Amino acid sequence: MSVNWVMLEPSSTQPFTPLPHEQTLYKSPARTTFSLQSLNKFPGKEPAHWSASAGTLYLTNRRLVYLPTTPTPQLQSFSVPLLNTHDSHVVAPWIGPNVWTALAQPVQGGGIPTHIPALELKFSFKDGGAYDFHSGYERVKERLQQQVDVARQSGHLQGDGSEAGRGRGGDALAAVDVANVHLDDLPAYEETGSTIPMPQPHAQPVPLSATTQATRSPESHAPEVFTPPAEPPPGYEQVQRETVEDELERRLSSGRIL
Repeated sequence: MSVNWVMLEPSSTQPFTPLPHEQTLYKSPARTTFSLQSLNKFPGKEPAHWSASAGTLYLTNRRLVYLPTTPTPQLQSFSVPLLNTHDSHVVAPWIGPNVWTALAQPVQGGGIPTHIPALELKFSFKDGGAYDFHSGYERVKERLQQQVDVARQSGHLQGDGSEAGRGRGGDALAAVDVANVHLDDLPAYEETGSTIPMPQPHAQPVPLSATTQATRSPESHAPEVFTPPAEPPPGYEQVQRETVEDELERRLSSGRIL
């Protein structure tokens, strides 16, 4: 991350000089605001703060570039390598424009005091575009990080890919072929080849059994009317007699019959 280190080209169609193999992927509306400030107040140190009420934000395949509409001696330009930004997200307040915020890691010689390890970076999109910018930023940063991981695993790169010096790109990304980083959206998956539908077996009608038919017959759902039997059940008299004899014998044994 550096302040006032972007090489400007006012007469060119692109207002700043691109780095090798650098492509501009997004350009914000001209009323995008900018804020960069230190997180903590260090004893004996003045807090760092830069801001602009309007300007244009550029997303490239290597960095973020912000050019204020009205440059000042304190802020003429701003740039930060993509891999030097962390914890980015979009804040949608109840009132006011959407704000994209992240933590930015300074580079040596970039115009940031050396005692500041990180700063809070904010862009307010007064004319919209915050989510478009954020989705493009996340996509490019992820694919750039993949190339850095491959270079590190092969032994051509040390560290996490963040840049440490000069503030003009290069450094850690010198081992990464930025020109071969795939930036387009991957095509949606489509199954190739003809697909032959498998024949589905036809359901054969199952004959209903007599029991099933009786269960499903309308008569089975009619309420039953209880009719008391006209004769006692078989063996009823014998059971009743045995019960009386047992009760009589029990009373005789207990002496309850006088």
